[in-house]
Amino acid sequence: MTRVSQVRKTALLADISRHIAPSLLEWYDRHARALPWRVGPAEGARGVRPDPYRVWLSEIMLQQTTVAAVKSYFQRFTARWPTVEALAAAEDGQVMGAWAGLGYYARARNLLACARRVAGEHGGRFPGSAAQLKMLPGIGDYTSAAIASIAFGERVAVVDGNIERVTTRLHAIETPLPAARPVIRDHVDAMTPGKRPGDFAQAMMDLGATICTPRKPACVLCPLTGPCLARAQGRQEAFPVKAPKREKPERIGAIFVAERPDGALWLRRRPDKGMLGGMAEPPSTRWSARTDGETGEDAAPFPADWRLAGEVRHGFTHFDLTLEVWHARTSAPAPGEGWWAPADTLAAEALPTLMRKAIGVALAR
Repeated sequence: MTRVSQVRKTALLADISRHIAPSLLEWYDRHARALPWRVGPAEGARGVRPDPYRVWLSEIMLQQTTVAAVKSYFQRFTARWPTVEALAAAEDGQVMGAWAGLGYYARARNLLACARRVAGEHGGRFPGSAAQLKMLPGIGDYTSAAIASIAFGERVAVVDGNIERVTTRLHAIETPLPAARPVIRDHVDAMTPGKRPGDFAQAMMDLGATICTPRKPACVLCPLTGPCLARAQGRQEAFPVKAPKREKPERIGAIFVAERPDGALWLRRRPDKGMLGGMAEPPSTRWSARTDGETGEDAAPFPADWRLAGEVRHGFTHFDLTLEVWHARTSAPAPGEGWWAPADTLAAEALPTLMRKAIGVALAR
């Protein structure tokens, strides 16, 4: 694309989009969701500024997780670690335990690394621009833009899944995802106002979450019905166009839940790098393809009266996993690094959802 055609394209997008922000912000002022990390429009109008720590923490938690799931975790985290300095001083195991159940555990490791960088190198203050924020651990294109826009008022295009859906419908973008993302970003950039860019980004998120939903969008309630091309064509649910999904591979393995007579379970720490890194688990085998996966009693970490209790299935982003669950009651000391976790402390252990499911299967016998 030549420079002249790019200038014309930018001007056209700006002309199409210039009326969108005022209508959307007017709607947001009346209908903004009340979220524990958010400064609402009424507070903002009184001069209340968002706390960058709370904005950052919520955005990290919300990556690939729903608002409903995040709320209680966010409230527990901020009650326990109310500032980035407090979080930076926390022990790794405490944070991993508090994170357990949110999934994608690399986020928790990056959370600690980022908090320690901000506390140690930035005096406890988050950088104020998307470009600077992106240099911190665990902060990519979307997260840096969201924090910079919401916490610091930088005019930058913020694009999450909800905003992708709203934008592809507004402009009837036929290019499938993910190839459409540069086009979507151009449109969002053209729509983003210089004044209240953070509120605009949150308004787009709220519109996608409550009105412009994946199925049966409530178009009669939408403040952007007029300029929406998908609505005009009667094709709202056709957008965003997505490329065909690839079939996920399947992996298998085995997990061994050893239980003492007093109910304590033998746990160990997974390696820091790799899937569920740094989290706790009953000993498990490698997770391999179905043709060469390690299963069966012969794969047990130590001799005991192992009984097959069942299996658990769990879906990860890039593969589906099936684990045989083996259970044994034993009073013999377990070899290798690990610890006996009393039954009444299991809730505080940094056990991922998968491991808690396996323990549930083992103890249900």
